[in-house]
Amino acid sequence: MQTLKKLPLILFIFLVALALLLYWFGERWLRAVLLYLSTAVWAQYLVSHTGLAWRVASRFIAGETVDDVIVAARAVNSRGLSATLNYLGEHVHTAQEAAFARDEIVRLLDCIQQSGVDANVSVKPSQLGLNVDPRLLYENLHIVLTRAQQTNNRVRIDMEESSTVDTTLGIYRRLRDEDGFGRHVGVVIQAYLYRSEQDIAALAAEGAWVRLCKGAYAEPPETAFPQKADTDANFVHLAQTMLSPTARQQGVYPCFATHDETMVQAIREFAQRQQIPKDAFEFQMLYGIRRELQEQLAAQGYRMRVYIPYGTAWYPYFMRRLAERPANLWFFIGNLLR
Repeated sequence: MQTLKKLPLILFIFLVALALLLYWFGERWLRAVLLYLSTAVWAQYLVSHTGLAWRVASRFIAGETVDDVIVAARAVNSRGLSATLNYLGEHVHTAQEAAFARDEIVRLLDCIQQSGVDANVSVKPSQLGLNVDPRLLYENLHIVLTRAQQTNNRVRIDMEESSTVDTTLGIYRRLRDEDGFGRHVGVVIQAYLYRSEQDIAALAAEGAWVRLCKGAYAEPPETAFPQKADTDANFVHLAQTMLSPTARQQGVYPCFATHDETMVQAIREFAQRQQIPKDAFEFQMLYGIRRELQEQLAAQGYRMRVYIPYGTAWYPYFMRRLAERPANLWFFIGNLLR
């Protein structure tokens, strides 16, 4: 009990130490530390057992229940934006845990239909059993997509560590092409991986429904661009491939997940030069981040979708948000001080 009472102070000291690391060594080093902490059990205990931490994390997370996320989606819709909803959780260790997540996602699809909110769903492969057995992931995704088909909705398979890309793409293509889930299933590609140029070219030729993001996992320099500038340049290059005449002829509807105004402007300018309609693609941003930019793009006639997570397993997601944008760490510390 005494330890729990001291947790806010311990957490504050812990975060100040991270902030000093940012000051001394720069964002790249801090990002590596935060990504390590996103998987550290001791750090998860320290952060998740502090009520103050949840209050700050709730800026990025709708709540812990499906009712919470439906309320958040309705609020997002009222601002003229669409939503994609995500039940938090990853790296389950048993088939029972994967089944629990699968059933919650099926329930989420039902609730979207019943509530009438404008939202689709994103899922993590490791949440549905990828690390237990790829066959389990396939079976659970088949059940989820069956419900998506029944409710006339769509499910996007998020991408995780680079070691899972081939398996994830293989299962995605099987579900899309062999099992008849075509327009109901999509996938994510991460711009920081060297291999993504080849993956995007292939997926564009297939007319795939793809979300392009920068990537939020710790990867070695042999696998991913170590410099942010290189990732940014590749993001723009891949976005142009997804908006190319060949991709559009195949019916590609690109989704660009970025909060970087430079990336957004580059995509807008390319689309204008190519005379691509504003409704032929969409921008996606995370719940609680760059709300003003979200509304500005929607007001300008662009399609805008907000990624809204919910659930009790919020810690890894929250730490990756800190890693993606270290300025969020200062926001966290300021709230703890108050």
